[in-house]
Amino acid sequence: MSRQNRKKEHLEFALKTAQFPVENGFSDLYLVYEAIPELNLEQVDTALNFLNKKLTAPLLINAMTGGHPDVKHINRSLARSAARTGIAMAVGSQTAGLEDPEVRDTYKVARDENPDGVLLANLSALASPDMAKEAITMIEADGIQLHLNVAQELTMPEGDRKFSDTLANIEKVVQQSPVPVIIKEVGFGLSRETIKKIYNLGVKYIDVGGKGGTDFIKIEKMRSGRVDDEGTPNIGITTAASLIETLSLNLPLSVTATGGFTGQIDVACALALGAELVGMAAHFLQVLSKKSEQGLIERIDNITDNLRRTMLMTGAKNLKELTGKPVIITGFTAEWLMRRGVNITHYARR
Repeated sequence: MSRQNRKKEHLEFALKTAQFPVENGFSDLYLVYEAIPELNLEQVDTALNFLNKKLTAPLLINAMTGGHPDVKHINRSLARSAARTGIAMAVGSQTAGLEDPEVRDTYKVARDENPDGVLLANLSALASPDMAKEAITMIEADGIQLHLNVAQELTMPEGDRKFSDTLANIEKVVQQSPVPVIIKEVGFGLSRETIKKIYNLGVKYIDVGGKGGTDFIKIEKMRSGRVDDEGTPNIGITTAASLIETLSLNLPLSVTATGGFTGQIDVACALALGAELVGMAAHFLQVLSKKSEQGLIERIDNITDNLRRTMLMTGAKNLKELTGKPVIITGFTAEWLMRRGVNITHYARR
């Protein structure tokens, strides 16, 4: 029951920590305004194909919950919202469901409510290939996220301390999985060096999960009552820096940008850089908790509408054209990338 209770506590503390957001780097990024776009708003198309299914917009309700009876209604509302708005969704870690069949319905409800949509399974990158197959079957998943959460595990008193077999295990899952494998960080970002290791295993899908979104170090300290512990403020790579580091490698990867997005200009900036999807968890959870399921549906529609308007103002009629638009990178993000040897002028000159 301890793992199930942990799932419930993570959700409760995620709502509390979301009130104190950390900079994800996108305030350093700017799109170039096109005063004569030669487009009408109704011509702008935000649709795309992802995992052989059509999405209305390049958005993902990212992994949040499941595994406790009290959170089933949340996955139900998230799935209904994804179905109504035509976007993708991932469930939370399914380990609890693998251990206890009685809570599997807290995950299955996502597929029940969205039978035709893009739905992603979720497990630790240390999960065995058989566990991955079972998690995929549980929700008839189109893909599976394998999450990397070293910082979180080290903060949890009951967390893992052994990570030496992570790469070998990912390779086994990739080789045996019946659906695409997505490697996902949970809030501390992925570096170029890590991306290269992952790509060499045959992985084609990445979720950078950068710093700026849910802070699992803070959550685990709150869970254990260590709120006055010395923190680790310099641990993690911001979402913007992690995304650009990943894309600078020019590898044939499908990249999802996650970490601190609020649905403003940040979504368009991430897509202009080259992300295929933008994932949000904490923001959607906040909206759902404060405004209900209908409020979340309206918020997703609003984000999509804002994206279309921003695309028009850059002269992009579809997502492919948006990816080719220049992005100006300033401030801390520019300095980080410069010191890491990433050529940021490439993005400004496109």
